[in-house]
Amino acid sequence: MAAITTGVVTQAPTAAQALAANSQAMERLLQALGALGVAARDIQTTNISVSPLRRQGRDGQPPEITGYEVTNQVRVKVRDLSRLGRVLDQQVGQGANLVYGIQFGRQEPAPLLDEARKRAMADARRRAELYAAAAALKVGRVVAVQEAGAASPRSEMAPRMAMSAAVPVAPGEQEIQASVTVTFTLEP
Repeated sequence: MAAITTGVVTQAPTAAQALAANSQAMERLLQALGALGVAARDIQTTNISVSPLRRQGRDGQPPEITGYEVTNQVRVKVRDLSRLGRVLDQQVGQGANLVYGIQFGRQEPAPLLDEARKRAMADARRRAELYAAAAALKVGRVVAVQEAGAASPRSEMAPRMAMSAAVPVAPGEQEIQASVTVTFTLEP
């Protein structure tokens, strides 16, 4: 899956006008996402801001407010990567003038994380046995196991893959890691 941040920035003479224009544009974006099959649970507002636009004053005068800018951003999860390019293209076509922050991930990472944890434990035992043998000892029972940090996916480089839309996207591949610290007893 992929998550993108998209949205609309509008400007108008008054805050109310800028907010009204922004709300209309965002409603179009949200409806278009629904028409593409993006579920409501996969769309989350991440930022709404209303800020004055200022022009520097002359001859020591304070800055003058010349209008207002409204920003509304949503984070969109695209669970079918073959549709990601179309979603991006559609968002810009419907008026999104803010698109950034694409992140790739797994919809169900738990089985892969569990496999990485099993491999980390096996590697810990293998290395413990190597050190124990070098010391003319044997590995005994496990005394403690501690997982280090959160196992988060890391993107790897991969050839560019064009989705079936105007916007090419390269999802790469994900690497899932687990790191454990295991304490064993040593026996003669």
